[in-house]
Amino acid sequence: MHRSSMENKMLTVYGCPNSRSLRAVWALEEAGADYDYVFVDLFKGAGRAPDFLAINPGGKVPALRLEDGSIVTETGAIALWAAERFPASGLLPADASERAQAYRWLCFGLTELDQALWTIAKHRFALPEKRRVPAIEDTARWEFEKAAALLSARLEAWSWLAGAHFSIADIIASHCLAWAKSAKLSLEGTTLPAYLERCLARPAAQRALAREAAAKGKTQ
Repeated sequence: MHRSSMENKMLTVYGCPNSRSLRAVWALEEAGADYDYVFVDLFKGAGRAPDFLAINPGGKVPALRLEDGSIVTETGAIALWAAERFPASGLLPADASERAQAYRWLCFGLTELDQALWTIAKHRFALPEKRRVPAIEDTARWEFEKAAALLSARLEAWSWLAGAHFSIADIIASHCLAWAKSAKLSLEGTTLPAYLERCLARPAAQRALAREAAAKGKTQ
């Protein structure tokens, strides 16, 4: 991995396996960054603990503590920060047209794919029971399918969402597809499953998965 003395080891990711924190860890692995990983056991209520709420008052992961001690939350923001902080990673293409597409599809992943999946998750288990509306899942599935069809059309024309090069947009989109599979949503056709397989086969993705699993294992 490409590292330099400027890449401080004080970066800290607060995360939990089987959550969006994989996106942050994956971006940092693609960037070749040195970082610590702190496991926040959301499934045992650690996200609501006072010490973590002092880091992210929203009680969610991921959160990234930067070298200067400041905190960045939201996966899109963390991915953009990593891409800009480590430009040699290529997470944002050098070509202006491809970079614009990376921004476009990053936002698409967050607003069209993620939001439908999160709606399903919230009304299955995340919201207090009295706030859940199970009937909304049918609409959210329909929204996801419409968005996934647009994603598939893009990937039938291009190798990656930005064009010829892997970017942060692919991290967000492929994570959403993996989330969809775990939520028992079908990925129609062959384009999206093949794309997901290519993304998850990347060495940085495999390191990110292993890093989260190892961090969880240390606490058990």
